[in-house]
Amino acid sequence: MPKKRKSRGRHKGDKGKESMIQCDECGALIPRSKAIKVTRKYAPIDPQLATELRSKGAIIPTYEVLKLLCVRCAVYRGVVKIRPEEERKKKTSL
Repeated sequence: MPKKRKSRGRHKGDKGKESMIQCDECGALIPRSKAIKVTRKYAPIDPQLATELRSKGAIIPTYEVLKLLCVRCAVYRGVVKIRPEEERKKKTSL
């Protein structure tokens, strides 16, 4: 069966088998190297209240949340864009 990519869409190289993880959105099992990592800042306070408190000199903590997404969820959520055909890598025949 022909394969589409030399790396099969993964980053592991020649390291053998690696651990599987669950996607944080849909729960699908995916290889750790194929997961798309997204870091977002999260503040537990309402944004309007936070601006008022910051103007009065309060320090509001923000936390970084790491999400591991499968390719399907990353495309659906807009984290990864599908490139048009003109921008994709061109196949060259030898």
